[in-house]
Amino acid sequence: MQGIDSGRWGLWMNTKLGATFLGLNRCRFIVWAPFARQVNVHIVYPENRSEALKKNADGYHSGIIDGTGPGTRYFYQLDDGGPWPDPASRYQPEGVHGPSEIIPSVFSWNDSHWSGICLSRYILYELHVGTFTPEGTFGAVIPWLDTLKDLGITAIELMPVAQFPGDRNWGYDPAYPFAIQHSYGGPTGLKNLVNACHRKGLAVVLDVVYNHLGPEGNYFSKFGPYFTDVYSTPWGPAMNFDDRGNDHVRRFFIENAIYWIHDCHIDALRIDAVHAIMDFSARPFLLELSETVHRLSESLNRRVYTIAESDLNDTKIVRPEYLGGYDLDAQWNEDFHHSVHSLVTGEKTGYFQDFGTLDHLAKACREGFVYSGQYSFYRNRRHGNSSRQLTADRLIVFIQNHDQVGNRMMGERLSAQVSFEVLKLSAALALLSPFIPLLFMGEEYGEPAPFQYFISHSDPALIEAVRKGREKEFAAFQWQGVPPDPQDISTFLQCKLNHGLRHQGHHRVLFEFYRYLIHLRKTIPALACLNKDQMTVTANENRHTLTVHRWNGSSHALLLYHFNSEPAEFEIRGIPGQWDKRLDSTELQWNGPGSTIPPQILSEGLITLTSAPHAVLLFTLDNELANQIHTGEIQTGETQTEER
Repeated sequence: MQGIDSGRWGLWMNTKLGATFLGLNRCRFIVWAPFARQVNVHIVYPENRSEALKKNADGYHSGIIDGTGPGTRYFYQLDDGGPWPDPASRYQPEGVHGPSEIIPSVFSWNDSHWSGICLSRYILYELHVGTFTPEGTFGAVIPWLDTLKDLGITAIELMPVAQFPGDRNWGYDPAYPFAIQHSYGGPTGLKNLVNACHRKGLAVVLDVVYNHLGPEGNYFSKFGPYFTDVYSTPWGPAMNFDDRGNDHVRRFFIENAIYWIHDCHIDALRIDAVHAIMDFSARPFLLELSETVHRLSESLNRRVYTIAESDLNDTKIVRPEYLGGYDLDAQWNEDFHHSVHSLVTGEKTGYFQDFGTLDHLAKACREGFVYSGQYSFYRNRRHGNSSRQLTADRLIVFIQNHDQVGNRMMGERLSAQVSFEVLKLSAALALLSPFIPLLFMGEEYGEPAPFQYFISHSDPALIEAVRKGREKEFAAFQWQGVPPDPQDISTFLQCKLNHGLRHQGHHRVLFEFYRYLIHLRKTIPALACLNKDQMTVTANENRHTLTVHRWNGSSHALLLYHFNSEPAEFEIRGIPGQWDKRLDSTELQWNGPGSTIPPQILSEGLITLTSAPHAVLLFTLDNELANQIHTGEIQTGETQTEER
């Protein structure tokens, strides 16, 4: 069997890996174990018995066993080895070392109306199920969906939910890629959450890890060559995507993607750290994955996407196949975050040493990647290629996410590092950009709780290795202090959100500010159009200002960002007409010091105004005269930054 024929879903349904309930108290079992002569299904509940499977030429052992159904728990016994859980287990109710459990083959979906939403309309909200609510379950997320929808969110992004060791973890140590974390609510809990999201018009993105498997509870090497010793990753052995036997490893992960989309109705997969998917084959796994997802999307008549996380700054990931790419739909742009963060915090250690100027931010706003082939001091080599030709909806930007908060030594959020005025300025940069924005849970109201790294492993040696590994990671940033113990439950508990803050003081104001930014993004045509070709970006390092002009037809938006603690003057030459002030972060309603900017500015071709410190201003103009002017020639009395 050479992988999965992406166009033959009926065939796939009859050859799914793992245990599939067929009805009438019967179940089909299929497991790949090419090195084993004999594989037995060892049933441990509700009775204790063992049944042999039949092996085929490709090393798959399969069989239909009577007296099995939902709730039956089982292990696999390989020759004289085991028992071990099913690599394709759908549920591990007793954890990563316990038996696998058969789940029902049907679920009462009521989202038949749902066909997904366009990627360009995504406004993402990344959340960790375990810390988003006190309960830490899928079900506990559901009551908050109305609040997220009211904020303007169109898609929630779940950090990984595949079974990990214990009951607290970021999720990037998955032991069973198909099994849904038991402490979150298992398969039924996830499906209920997806069902609820779709009823409210929210898409669901799921973070998946295909570059490695977690060290605890990982018995995959007992079954077959899932790993290769040709490469390694920072987190352990690399998955085998181009070594001997890789067709069947690919089949496993391609089928995993199908499971999330077909069985769990997930709308997009965010693929973790694709730079650690080591694959130099002529037909890479990522291309095969994107093709499969796109064909499945057509078959289901639903919009389904693949989104990559990568630190390569390589447009190949999202370029179409005919241009030598992998044809994934979008990718995270870390350069945008680094440009904003280093500028507003002044940090210059670690990878932030490559950033910190307005020129960097201007390029991130104009193109996407800052490093497009020039020398990186942090990497001590040239880095990246140009994203200038990528459409804006291919890049996802953010000012915070789980990595950029959680991989700080103390896990402090941006709200703990900058002033309230700078928080508003930073939020506007991402939400009013032409790219797809992502918020990290709690960001919208300035959650003070940290997001730190936490685990609940059972192996003392592994726990100590994680502790030392974290300390080593922090060395490049020269942070002072003692990092929190990731194994200590208090580390996990102090990361829980306090949603009640969104109704109090400056937290309430920030929440309303975020909501208004999203409203502006959706309702002003110049901002709703995700087109990098219909914008100009101008930086003035001396004045610490950034001017962004965006347009769509007769709709024009002028964004003025000021990054200094002293007032600064803007001079904008270009389009005449009456410009209406739509946003002024210094106004009292936003807890600002008070505005001196009038509600309208009548321009005969020149606008001059003085901005308060750390302010963001938005003006709009909509008339036919403006539409007839060659807007690409707008001038600001400043020198536009050139390609670095």
